[in-house]
Parts: sequence; structure tokens; C-alpha cells
Amino acid sequence: MFISVDHFYQDLTGIEDIDRCKGILREHNWDIEIAVQDTFNKREGAPNVFNQPEAVNNEPREPSMNLQPTDQRVFTVARPPPQGIYQWLYHVIIFPFRFVYSTLLDLVRFTIRLIRPDPRRNVTDPLGDVTRFINSYEETLGTTHPTFYQGSYSQALNDAKRELRFLCVYLHGDDHQDTGDFCRNTLGNQDLIDFINTRMLFWACNTNSPEGFRVSRALKENTYPFLALIVLRQNKMTVVARIEGPIGPGELIEKLERILQDNEASLIAARAEREERDFTQTLRREQDAAYLESLKADQEKERERMKEELKIEIPEEPAVDDPDVVRIVLKLPHGSRIERRFLKNQSLKFLYYFAFCHEDCPDDFHVVTNFPRRTVPCEPSKNGPDPPSFEEAGLGKNEMLFVQDNEA
Repeated sequence: MFISVDHFYQDLTGIEDIDRCKGILREHNWDIEIAVQDTFNKREGAPNVFNQPEAVNNEPREPSMNLQPTDQRVFTVARPPPQGIYQWLYHVIIFPFRFVYSTLLDLVRFTIRLIRPDPRRNVTDPLGDVTRFINSYEETLGTTHPTFYQGSYSQALNDAKRELRFLCVYLHGDDHQDTGDFCRNTLGNQDLIDFINTRMLFWACNTNSPEGFRVSRALKENTYPFLALIVLRQNKMTVVARIEGPIGPGELIEKLERILQDNEASLIAARAEREERDFTQTLRREQDAAYLESLKADQEKERERMKEELKIEIPEEPAVDDPDVVRIVLKLPHGSRIERRFLKNQSLKFLYYFAFCHEDCPDDFHVVTNFPRRTVPCEPSKNGPDPPSFEEAGLGKNEMLFVQDNEA
């Protein structure tokens, strides 16, 4: 008798309201295993396993994805039927045992995962998962294979997007009967290796690892061997094709070639858009640089004009023996010193003009005393066009003052 997923979930969890069961399953994308586990975790006060962090260990955020475009190509390759009486006889005899074994194995795994959370659901070392897979693959299946991308799935997606290249994803299922033959005879074929290495990035991982399992859940493969071809289209990394089943090297090259031809236009459009954007940005930077250069020249002209005007306003320097003379030594930011005499009853604005007119003085500055440290109010403003005199500011006959750059 057929039991629907929602009723099966209801039987496992004991929740009486069937609508609530359906709602919980929808929240978990109808993944009954995770839904049951989360339900039990909530009852026990354990953390939710469904909503995982978007990034771990400083992993880059994955670009926007379109996992199921309407024109996605799906190629499912069936296993060839047995040939001859002996193969058929072997198939008939072994089929019941294989079916019972796989069914019992799935039930055992399902039961264990209800009791103990699946460790693959917590991705803690995505790069390590990929590296360990590559090492294991080469130890058991040899080093003749397409060049594996040495990085996480997120890094591969971002690189493919940045470089405007196709990304081929291979999910490795250790337990599948066709995996070994596919790796040795298809991925080990030199023509296929040359084709993949020159036309695309190739990322692979074992689905028994957390990183591989995460990608498996995203791509939702039905069987192994499994390949997905991903490319940038309409500013999203799009899964344009899925190839499932024991496919040979010649047929795989043919299908990949066809997929690349069908989707090359999207890359051409993306390259043209990127070139136009880069050109626009370069032009804008050049225009901004030219504007800033022109602005700088105008500001320099304005400064020179102001200097000439302010020099005229500064009164003549009094004699050394004048009883009201104030001798000021100004130390500039870069270390040089300038000196001038003023009268104690003159406004401090003339000190400001004197400093401003010096070629080594910064445009925006203030004057301070050393000890006790205080700012000398010498800069004119709209509210105070005539700052106090030297005497009113408490300056003596000989003073060492410091010019400080406000932008430093």
C-alpha cells in the first residue's frame, strides 16, 4: 500500500494535524529526513539543522544562482541492458539480493540519522573536504583525470563568474556501482581531459563529505555518475545542463560540446557587457582625474590670488627696538621656521595672513602654543572678522608658536 510523504511524516512524529505536517514538510523542501530530525530536535531543545550559516571559515558568498532554468538540458543515460544469456541470468539472480541490500542499507542509514544528526550537514572545512577527495581519488583511481579545481564550491563559482568560464561540477558517489568504471574509462580518457581542461573549470567532491553533500543537496542529483554544467547567464550562475548516468567519453564530449555551443551566446553577451562597463568606468575615472586636476589648478590659482591680496593687508614690520614689538617664531609642519615682528595691539589675523602666505604652509591649519597647549585664535571668520590682538591673546614679547595641519 502506498503511503504519502505527509502521512509517513505524521506516523513518525505523532503529530495529529495533517495540515501542520504538510506545512513543516514545505518549510523543509519536503525533505522528510531533515523535517523529522528538526522536529525531534525542537522537542529536545537541540539546535535546528535545516538553516545553516551562509558562509563558514571566511568562505566567499556564493553568487546568485538559478538551479532550474526553464531551458535546462537534462541527459539521463541508462545502464546498458545485459547482453547474452549469462549476463541476463546473472542479472536476474543478483537483482533481488542487490535490491534487499540497498533497501536495508537505506533504512539503517535513515534510522541512524534520526537518532544521531548527520555530520555531513555541518560544513566546517570545505577546502579540506575537496583536498581530501582529490588525494583519495588519485590514490585509488590514479592521477589521469581532468584538472580538479583546488578550492571550495563557492570559490569555483566565483572564479567561473569572474573569468566568464563554464564550470563543470562532478559529484562522486563512492557506493554507486558505476562510479569506478566512469572514473577510469570516462574521466581518465585523454580526449575528454584535453576538452575539459581547455574549455572549462572542473570542480569535484565526494558526496560523503560535508562540502560534497551540501552541493548534492543544492543540485539534487538523481543518480551517479552526475555532472552539472554551470555558466553565467543574465547575471546569475545558471545550471544549464545535467548529465546523469554511466556515459562514455565520446558521448560526453559530444554532449558537452553541444551545451557549450548552445550557451556560448550568454558568455559573449556577458563579455560585451563587462567590456562596456569597464570602458565606462575607465572613462569616468579619466574624467574624474581630469576634473580633479583642473580643480587643483583652479584652487592653486585662487590660493595665489588670495596670497597676493593678503600680503597687501599685512602692515609693515615694526622696528626691532619698538617698545610695543612682539617677536613671533613659527615652526611649520615639515620642521622649518619663519620669523616676523608685529605690534602687540595688532590683530592676530595678520599672524594668520603671514603664515598662510608662506609657500610651505598648509592650506588648512591652526596655530597653537606649546606649553600650556592651546589654540591661538588668529583665523578670521564671518562671525569674528577681527580676532583679538597679540596682547589680548596673552602673548609676550617673544613667542614660539606651531603651525598644525588640520588635514594631517
